[in-house]
Amino acid sequence: MSKYLDSRYSCIEPYVPGEQPKLEKFIKLNTNENPYPPSPEVLRAVQSEAGRVNRYSDPDARDLTLALAENFGVKPENCFAGNGSDEILAICFQALCPAGVAFPDLTYGFYPVYSRLYDVNTRVVPLMPDFRVRLEDYFGIGRTIVIANPNAPTGLALSRDEIERLLAENADNLVVIDEAYVDFGGQTVIPLTEKYDNLLVIGTFSKSRAMAGARLGYAVGHAELIGDLNRIKNSINPYNLNSMTMAAGVAALRDRAYFESHCSKVCKTRDEFIEYIRKLGFFCADSAANFVFVTHPSVDGKTLFDQLRERRILVRWWDNPRIRNYLRISIGTDEEMSAVCKALTEIVQPKN
Repeated sequence: MSKYLDSRYSCIEPYVPGEQPKLEKFIKLNTNENPYPPSPEVLRAVQSEAGRVNRYSDPDARDLTLALAENFGVKPENCFAGNGSDEILAICFQALCPAGVAFPDLTYGFYPVYSRLYDVNTRVVPLMPDFRVRLEDYFGIGRTIVIANPNAPTGLALSRDEIERLLAENADNLVVIDEAYVDFGGQTVIPLTEKYDNLLVIGTFSKSRAMAGARLGYAVGHAELIGDLNRIKNSINPYNLNSMTMAAGVAALRDRAYFESHCSKVCKTRDEFIEYIRKLGFFCADSAANFVFVTHPSVDGKTLFDQLRERRILVRWWDNPRIRNYLRISIGTDEEMSAVCKALTEIVQPKN
């Protein structure tokens, strides 16, 4: 690092994305991307908007905000659009955690990074031994709560009723629910935003709408909370979304049939994959996401990770004592998951 870096940031460990292979052909199941392309309507919208990039994009994202409001059954003033859900999460940690923040010990890796970056007083709450959130651990905790639901890397989800209990028990503190994977089997809590002004729901177009490269996220909440997000965004980068991304987002929201059919396809593949690997002896959490969290009793996680990589299959492994023997495997196409099944069979049931 240079001598010019503020010492407050010298010890920050940045978020580490999944490997992005450049040269060799891999089956890439390490970053929870959608294996299918976006709606053809999305591609047409991008092409149509490309000729107008000489002009600044709409800082209010009006068309996109209207489309979000229509899609979720809320008012436009209850919606915010961000440069990926990561930008919105960053604003939350920067500006909406005045009394500190609490989140699980096993969750999205950006939460601890943002905590350190913005010097937020942080309480890390251990998940239960079965990797589930114990709601009572957060009751009256006196700080902003951030929970990914379904959680990553476990894929486990809380119900809407459970989230409502969390909101009622923390009426004086903000509860941020990160719904990046909700469309694959979770239960959105967006309807609760009309009842609870302490709820902010964050989502993304990266997963279920197959737009990871477009960088588009959204938030739904009370109008005053949305005003807070806009206050910070407009103090940093009013033009946070490019015109093509916004047009793509509107098109993706309008093509409901494509969205639903491809979410169903991913879920079907996931469930068939879970059934197969359980027969191989793997433990697999009941995933409500587009990935699975697995471990095997006789082959450690790092060995599985390395041997899959040797077979040109990328998955995610963390050198974390609590989950060192687990892998997170994103769900790909049927053909890709068949290759994974074949590889895992070879690894855990080698022929003599």
